[in-house]
Formats: sequence, C-alpha cells, structure tokens
Amino acid sequence: MSPVSHPRVLFLIDVLYSAAGGAEGVLRRLVRALPKEGYSCSIATLASAPARVARDRFACPVHCLPVHHLWGISAWRAAWLLSRLLRAERVAILHTFFPASDLLGGVVATLSRTPVVISSRRDMGFDRTLPQRLAYRAAAPLFDQVQAVSEEVRVWHVAQDRLDPSRVVTVRNGVDLDEIDAMPPHRPAGIGLPDGAPVVVSVGNLRPVKGTDQLVRVAARVCRQAPDAHFLVVGAPLDPAYFQRVRALAEQLGVAGRVHFAGGRDDVAAVLKACTVFYLPSLSEGLSNALLEAMACGLPCVAHHVGGNAEVVASERSGYLTPLGAEQETADAVVELLRSPARAAAMGRAGRQIVESRFSLNAMVSQLAALYDGLLARVPGFARQPARRMPSWPAPGGAENQASGRALL
Repeated sequence: MSPVSHPRVLFLIDVLYSAAGGAEGVLRRLVRALPKEGYSCSIATLASAPARVARDRFACPVHCLPVHHLWGISAWRAAWLLSRLLRAERVAILHTFFPASDLLGGVVATLSRTPVVISSRRDMGFDRTLPQRLAYRAAAPLFDQVQAVSEEVRVWHVAQDRLDPSRVVTVRNGVDLDEIDAMPPHRPAGIGLPDGAPVVVSVGNLRPVKGTDQLVRVAARVCRQAPDAHFLVVGAPLDPAYFQRVRALAEQLGVAGRVHFAGGRDDVAAVLKACTVFYLPSLSEGLSNALLEAMACGLPCVAHHVGGNAEVVASERSGYLTPLGAEQETADAVVELLRSPARAAAMGRAGRQIVESRFSLNAMVSQLAALYDGLLARVPGFARQPARRMPSWPAPGGAENQASGRALL
C-alpha cells in the first residue's frame, strides 16, 4: 500500500438537518478543524429528506444516502451507496453517529474492509428500542473503538452493550471559543421579552427528554419569588404535540407571559450572552453542548444531576446541580443567582475557565487526531507520510462542496 499523507475520515450521521447544536454542531466544528491535524473529511447522512440537509453549513463534501426504514429497501440501497463511497474515497476511518449509522455503517464498513471503524456514543440510550439494544450487542465486535462523550456514557455503554472496556474511550465535546467570543450579545425580538428584565435561558429542541415541561414548573416557582424574571427557551419544536402540552401547562400555571419560545436559531451564543442565568432541565444528557456554550459565554448554570452534567458543572463554583424532579430546590438555585449578581458573575467566570481548560475545540480535535493516529498505526500495511499540515476545505456553500454533496443522490 502506498503511503497516505492525509487519511480520509468519513463521518456517517443519521440526520443532518441543522448545523447549530448537538452532534451536528460538533461535526460542523470537527470538519473545519481536523484538516489542520492532517486529516481530510467528508460526511454522509442517512437523512430521509435530502432536500432538508444543511449541506451549505459544512466545510467539506456532504453525501446523502436516504434511509426511510432501517429494515427496508432504502437501507439496502444506502448500504450499497455507502460501500461505493468508502471505496471511491479510499476512506481510512468511518466514524459513525447515532443508531442507524452505527449499525448500518458498522456492517458495511466491515464488509468493505475499511481500515478503522469508530462509533460515537452521545447519550444514555434513553430512546433505544429492544431490537436496537440487541443489535448493538451483536454489533460490538465491528468497532475498533467506541468513543463516549462522557465518563457516565462510557460506563453505561460498556455495561449495556457488553463492550470490551479497553476499546471504549471518553472524548468530550469541545466548543469553539473564538467563534463564541466573536458574537455580540443579542436578545430575540418580537417574542415579548421586556427590555432589561433578568432572563433565565434554556437551549434544546422541544421534546420530552429535554424536560421543557419541568422548566415551566420551575418557572412558576421562580416567578413567585422573583416577579421580574422571564424564561427563554431556544430550540425547535421537534415534537409538536409535546410543545402544545408545554404551552398549555404554562397557561395553567399562570406563566404563559413569562415563558417565551424563540424557536431554533443559529445565533445561540449571541442570545446566551444577553441572558442572566442558564438552566438545563433535561431528563437525560450525555454531555450537553448547550451547557458548555453557556459556560463559555460566562453564564452561571443550573442543571440536574443526570448523565455527564456533573463532569461539566462544578456545583457551587460554576453553578448548581440539583436532583432531577426537585423543582423547589432548582427554583431556589435559580433565584439565588438572580438575587446575587456578584455571586452569579463569579460563577460565570469559573464556568468559562472550566471550558477553556477542559472543553475547548482545540483540545477535542487534538485528542481525536491522536486517537486516529494510534488506530491507523495498528492497521497492517497502512502507511502514513509524516506530513501533517494541510489547508482547510473551501468555505461552506462553495461549488465544490455542493457538487460533492450531490454526487451520490
């Protein structure tokens, strides 16, 4: 095999309808930063609606392999296209995100003799079905490495998926501090937020696991103690029925005028900077990007003691961790931060320092590149040229990106 100077990493993800937050946001930052470590990147998505894929937001080729059902004909077609893509791009590493990509990608890459196959595990399996649980256990040998987004996630997947612990590592999310620092504060207009009011902000698409109904119940308790407080929810209503229940609950508890919904936005950091306190009401988290971004923006944070939150928030130093379901304790923590601006500011500074020291984009990319290097070094016959630096891909939206994205439609 001839030496490879810039091995190709293909990221495979279930859906790619946004580039703002979650795994999609992490992926957007990765494909921009990894070329500086000597890796070329491309993305493939199994999203069933290719027209909605946010191709122009990613600084690399994006391929659509639409799958409507993992056990249907579309999955067979996607598997065939993926196998072609792996060979055509001479992919050295397939790195998968989420169940359909893990399971389909693991099988196809193994059969296609892709040198390295990595699965990224980003949650505690809160919505796994029984077939998925069984499939994950059967697929465990397919992955050269499993990368968990937090220690809690790593421990959970080792136990649940019966993984070899030596193949499971923790790679925490990193945020782009330069990108965040460049955004000026900005409050959403036209949603009823009064000028100058203290605002408790939450970021997360509206679905039950994100706990927006709990936020409304906490808001009712907070507003009794802090009558000038308002709550802002940033996130798309992915579950319309749940969104309607949340709004009805706000009406029932008398806080409909205090809880404001801004929808999905691309300027999340700008909105965070214009708020007072961050509250993460999620019922389950792997490692919350929204929480990291809020800390990077200097906000004191309140979150529940679930998933990887305790690996991010230093309780009583950068914010507060409260038990899930402890509405009054959570409300008291929020009120404490609203009433004590000096303490809140000190916690915000501590949170920023934590992100700078442990959760920067540079730290994540350096760790990931080192893991890639180590895995490729163990592949028989795979040789890599020593040169590491390479230019980045063209800016998002360029003609080369658009053409590559359509190549396998």
